[in-house]
Amino acid sequence: MQKLNDPNDYELEDEYDLSQMPVLPKGRYDPKRRVAKNIIVLAPDLAQSFPTDDSVNEALRLVLRISEIPKRRRRRAASG
Repeated sequence: MQKLNDPNDYELEDEYDLSQMPVLPKGRYDPKRRVAKNIIVLAPDLAQSFPTDDSVNEALRLVLRISEIPKRRRRRAASG
């Protein structure tokens, strides 16, 4: 007599039509999980200075704006 819920019983019932069942990615392969969910781990000293997501984002936006400022060339002093 076969036990109920036998873990070695891999037979599918005849009523399952596998061609009609969708194949869904699971875990880290699920595209919905990966979109806009990048996780960055800050060093402890930086985490104290930037305790929230918003503070980190604001600082990075400031760095981007600073990098867009054109650099001025210094004029050489006229030697006389």
